[in-house]
Amino acid sequence: MGNPTASSEIEIDTDFKVHVFSSSSELLEKLHQTWSSVEKQPYPAMYSSVYGGIILDPAMMVIPIDDHMVHRGHGVFDTAIILQGYLYELDVHLDRFLRSASKAKISSPFSRSTLRSILIQLTAVSKCKKGTLRYWLSAGPGDFLLSSSGCPKPAFYAVVIDHDFSQCKEGVKVITSNVAMKAPSFATMKNVNYLPNVLSVLEAEEKGAFSSVWIDEVGYIAEGPNVNVAFVTREKELVMPCFDNILSGCTAKRLLELAPKLVEQGVLKSVITRNLSVEEAKGAAEMMYVGSTLPVLPIIMWDDQPIGDGKVGELTMLVSDLLWDDMVAGPETQRLLVPYV
Repeated sequence: MGNPTASSEIEIDTDFKVHVFSSSSELLEKLHQTWSSVEKQPYPAMYSSVYGGIILDPAMMVIPIDDHMVHRGHGVFDTAIILQGYLYELDVHLDRFLRSASKAKISSPFSRSTLRSILIQLTAVSKCKKGTLRYWLSAGPGDFLLSSSGCPKPAFYAVVIDHDFSQCKEGVKVITSNVAMKAPSFATMKNVNYLPNVLSVLEAEEKGAFSSVWIDEVGYIAEGPNVNVAFVTREKELVMPCFDNILSGCTAKRLLELAPKLVEQGVLKSVITRNLSVEEAKGAAEMMYVGSTLPVLPIIMWDDQPIGDGKVGELTMLVSDLLWDDMVAGPETQRLLVPYV
């Protein structure tokens, strides 16, 4: 039983008064004041199926608090790159998005073609020529229960993020993560449950590293918190871990399509996916992260041990050039010209 004497001694801060907003206009004014101090608007446009249209006012770019994605993590997402006025690999990202939604038991309020049209129109209205297009499918708003059966309709959200990025040419340090990685059924689905990913990055930052690498239960290399990882062996093989138990990265898969060009040129011996032990991975000549906005980030040190000679690898940069060139001037199958208004 509790101690009534102790509970009666709890102090209440009577000096702090909670403000009560008397009207929606007063609240909106407060939000506008917050955004007015921002030098550059990072989110030029958002789409919400709850609103039924595109929002240009950042103060109104909100999601209902009872959305099942907010309080239960019942949602999936994906991202496409905007570079030089083109959307890169929109279709492959959209396909993965819908596969993730199916695994998460979330139906889309729109057909695939309508989702695609919304995303293209949103990007066009945003006028953003360089950044990211991120989008979510949620079980939708309804109540605060565990089941989504009380959510009458799924919700689709998307936002354009004005973000400057460039080809990565400097190497970074990483650590082996001590945070438990997701089970394969969740790791292979791009869902919004990213707490392990967040904690893994925070752990790395606390140790002075850029990010981390997950090792699976068997002892094989898995992935980074939000990127795939690849290696160049001392025999000049480009190796990526198998996608069976990790996220199938769109950029990583595109790299596997492009890299055989370096085999034809005699630069690489082969390009394969297979299991790698920690010992083999740490003994590689070169190491890199592979992800959408990078597209390749050289890794020069892992757990305070140099990879190869501890410098950015020549083959890593050749691989990076392949992907970057594809993003900048690749075929129409990969790049969609945004019809800006």
